[in-house]
Amino acid sequence: MGDSSWGTLAIAVVTGGTAVLASWVTSRGSTRAARIQAETTARAQRAERLRESRRAAYLDLIEQTHRMGELFWEISAALQLPDSATRTASLDALVDREVAEYVRIRRCARVVELEGPPSVAAAALSLQRATRPFYVAVRAELAGDTDGRAAFDASYRPFWATLERFVVAARTAHQSE
Repeated sequence: MGDSSWGTLAIAVVTGGTAVLASWVTSRGSTRAARIQAETTARAQRAERLRESRRAAYLDLIEQTHRMGELFWEISAALQLPDSATRTASLDALVDREVAEYVRIRRCARVVELEGPPSVAAAALSLQRATRPFYVAVRAELAGDTDGRAAFDASYRPFWATLERFVVAARTAHQSE
């Protein structure tokens, strides 16, 4: 009977030890699985926040570009007026607005540059630079250069083409995220 008690006790110890070990292994596995799931969820949330942040930056730049385009149409209309003090005053006021709008488009382009990716950032900076010919042309017109209006009007096509390249780069980047 003594051997039987020791045998039963040994089986109970082994069974209990196995149960404790199995519980420990299961607990570690569950903890690891929960950690992996939490990390995966956090990564997905960060990726989605980045995606939405980029999208907002892209949209802000596009919106600001269209505001600049509308202002350029106003300037173009003023350039069509006959030379007079009123025309000059109107153009001076429009150039001041152009500078203010440029500050906004520069800020939008810098946000896109910050958000990335590099291909979209480069397209945003090109779009920002595409506003310069308008400024140079209207300044030339105000300084008496008779070719200023033609240079201003010739700047539209490259400006809108640069916007289209930005939109394509932004769409491509946004869809690949």
